[in-house]
Amino acid sequence: MNIPNELKYSKDHEWVKVEGNIATIGITDYAQSQLGDVVFVELPEAGAEVAAGGGLSVVESVKAVSDIYAPVSGTVIESNEALADAPETVNQDPYGEGWIAKIEISSQDELGELLDSEEYEKLVAEGGH
Repeated sequence: MNIPNELKYSKDHEWVKVEGNIATIGITDYAQSQLGDVVFVELPEAGAEVAAGGGLSVVESVKAVSDIYAPVSGTVIESNEALADAPETVNQDPYGEGWIAKIEISSQDELGELLDSEEYEKLVAEGGH
């Protein structure tokens, strides 16, 4: 399983790549493998305000419909529109082309609540909860 060191992780299996005040968010390799083949991604609207732990997106797979939660609070500045036509990209490249949204972070303090790769790996090893 792929857990890149440079990313932060939520306990809900989202990853966060922080660049300045912008957080790129997607679901982890573990999450996509648990979901199975992704068939639809409901993308957040640009300009939407999101709160850490609040709903950001919905991913539908052949197995289940799963809510994706915002790991940080802020304003959605971009959604990955390519997923509308190719939702399977979430399975094929979860940490790259399969990103879901970019958020302008309103509170850098929240980043401290996220897990590093080692902590996330331990969470997954314990069954993912």
